[in-house]
Amino acid sequence: MMSPLLMILLAPAMGVMLLLWLPRQEIRLIRRVAVGATFIPLLTALWVVTNFDRSSGGYQFHVEVPWIAALGVGFHLGVDGISAVLVLLHAICAFAGVLISYAIKERVKEYYLFYLLLITGVFGVFLSLDLFFFYFFYEMAVIPMYPLIGVWGSDTKEGGRVVFSKEYAAMKLTIYLTSGAVLALIGLLWLYVSCGAQTFDVVALEEHLRAHPLDARLQWWIFPLLAVGFGVIAPLWPLHSWSPIGHAAAPSAVSMLHAAVLMKLGSYAIIRLPLNLLPLGAQAWLPWIAGLCTMNIIYGGLVAMAQKDLKFIIGDSSSSHMGYVLLGICALTPLSLNGAVLLMFGHGVMTALAFALVGHIYDETHTRSLPELGGLAKRLPFIATCGVMAAMASSGLPGFANFVAEMMVIFGSWDRYRLQAVLAGVGVVDIPVGFVGGGGGGGGFVGGGGGGGGAVGGGDPPPPPPPPAGGGAAPLPGAAAEGGRPGNPGGGSPGPPAPGGAG
Repeated sequence: MMSPLLMILLAPAMGVMLLLWLPRQEIRLIRRVAVGATFIPLLTALWVVTNFDRSSGGYQFHVEVPWIAALGVGFHLGVDGISAVLVLLHAICAFAGVLISYAIKERVKEYYLFYLLLITGVFGVFLSLDLFFFYFFYEMAVIPMYPLIGVWGSDTKEGGRVVFSKEYAAMKLTIYLTSGAVLALIGLLWLYVSCGAQTFDVVALEEHLRAHPLDARLQWWIFPLLAVGFGVIAPLWPLHSWSPIGHAAAPSAVSMLHAAVLMKLGSYAIIRLPLNLLPLGAQAWLPWIAGLCTMNIIYGGLVAMAQKDLKFIIGDSSSSHMGYVLLGICALTPLSLNGAVLLMFGHGVMTALAFALVGHIYDETHTRSLPELGGLAKRLPFIATCGVMAAMASSGLPGFANFVAEMMVIFGSWDRYRLQAVLAGVGVVDIPVGFVGGGGGGGGFVGGGGGGGGAVGGGDPPPPPPPPAGGGAAPLPGAAAEGGRPGNPGGGSPGPPAPGGAG
């Protein structure tokens, strides 16, 4: 019987191989292959989580295949309690992303090729227990983001003017993530050369460094390379500015994976590698990183309050939520770490739902601008109801996982970082205001301030514009603009329309 972890990893990889052989005209068959390549890992991930032995803990369901013995490189898969949860989260979001990708009409074969390549890379990161393959799959997860955003994404517009082109968003994301990956690679190679274990196996490295820890000064240098390198994708303030722009420009399914899963790669990598392998370096650097985490929490919530574009609101609030995750990791208490892992899962499900809803709203209204979406509940009652649920979860209301997780992080961090815990408590109020009631004069996602009403309540739908002089149907409100931020750092100019259904 094939190992369940191998099945999870090979299903999307085999989907990529099958798509390479299919003619691009067979769109229905291509979509079926993509559905199957993500549905199999979902079922298998559910089996892994339900059959995980919680009484013993540690790494389970091992797959070990020796490869380059001279360098200590081998294909080693395994999951513990943290990675098993994240594998399930990724499987859920990957399958849901395929289902909402039916709106993609152009270059369908190429889209699903890159999408499944991204899926394979993320699964590989969560499953790999070898540093070589860990980094290989990490790069495999990062690289497809450029074509997925640059080709199938959409420009962010305001008043008919492009403020962020999709090419700019794709390039900025790629530069930031690649730069972080280079830092992490330097740290990994330095660690490998310095430890003297002659192995890339994570389990063997943990045992070796527990018995023969690196010099404290050496750990002081290597730890920030790994923490900051992987922290870029987390995204750690002030290296986070690529993230909201990437959310806004990406197709809906890619936005889902970006916020729900891709951000978790950084926090997972920090837990798995520098925290486990470099305890003295962690002791020196974690207080400083904890301070940056509070900036994530406060700054992300404040920026979300100023946004009018739904994707920017969700993207900035996601950066704020990830501040709680990173703070829980930095506190290094059982309560805060469990809260961080729970928040990774809860935030992943919530933000995937939110981006899927925004994609559907855009398909129906051709706008993501809050001032143009007042009274959405009257037109799309089911979508509005789901939006309220997502907003309540994001706001950390009691009854949702985010509330429990954030409280665990705050209380778990209290003994070690009291000031940061207090500021994180302020963020518990900050995020709901931005996601639910703020909105830069346009109201929040649910409703509230500014006179424009919220997307769900707080106003009537805007009247349709008069028909054009030449006859024909009137354009939908906001069809010429998707909303966004002022300014155009990318200097982009309006390009050709995005491929169908990018949302």
